[in-house]
Amino acid sequence: MNSAEASQLGKPSRYADQYDPSLLFPISRAPKREEIGIAGALPFFGADLWTAFELSWLNARGKPQVAIAHFTVPCETPNIVESKSLKLYLGSFSGTQFGSAEEVRQRLRADLSEAVWRGAPAPATIGVRLVLPELFDQEPVHELDGLSLDRLDIECTDYTPAPQWLKTAEGEPPVEEVLTSNLLKSNCLVTGQPDWGSVRIGYAGPQIDQEGLLRYLVSFRNHNEFHEQCVERIFMDLWRQCRPTRLAVYARYTRRGGLDINPLRTSHPMALPRNVRTARQ
Repeated sequence: MNSAEASQLGKPSRYADQYDPSLLFPISRAPKREEIGIAGALPFFGADLWTAFELSWLNARGKPQVAIAHFTVPCETPNIVESKSLKLYLGSFSGTQFGSAEEVRQRLRADLSEAVWRGAPAPATIGVRLVLPELFDQEPVHELDGLSLDRLDIECTDYTPAPQWLKTAEGEPPVEEVLTSNLLKSNCLVTGQPDWGSVRIGYAGPQIDQEGLLRYLVSFRNHNEFHEQCVERIFMDLWRQCRPTRLAVYARYTRRGGLDINPLRTSHPMALPRNVRTARQ
């Protein structure tokens, strides 16, 4: 399977304008999961919600068409798609004629499904939804619901993941609460470019120390990892350190190259959140 270092990230690239699915570059999830102690059956459910804002093609008469694309990639897929390769792939639609938006949607679904499920014993498909211009005005903007941790006046000293900050209150009754922060920031695994995000943590169980949790989230600031990997690391650290009975970690990262990536990992089956962007996205 491909490694991130072998991708087009951080390298000069030719931007093709003729449809080319070979541009997609899948990367195995397994090595990074092994780093955080995940092997075999996954300890969570969830999906990666992608939004593509730069999608265009030509209709049968050569007139450009545009759309916003929403992709839903189950966390069970053996691979992610490296984001620059997805941008290059989407760009290859720009000079290619298609008979309809539905034809474009089906092509996206087939190609991306093949890439993320490549090597799986029972490949499946991903979700693809296109929003056409007449519906752009219905695309909502909404902040993550919950109690903001950013209200806390704390001192921060750690800028690489510091799970030792994660603690729970002893002798207190269990709680159920939702906490949010806009202070999540990490860096691209290959290029080191900053990835800015907001995170929503919902849990039930022993009450998590909020100051410690905020210090922990801030500690990702100089950490190099892809979005999906950061969210899985946060989930596993909280699961092991705080031992909640239920846990859901959802992050929304700002877009780069016309793409945003929004991973959700949860200890229990639940409906996926609507792919609603935040103000920073």
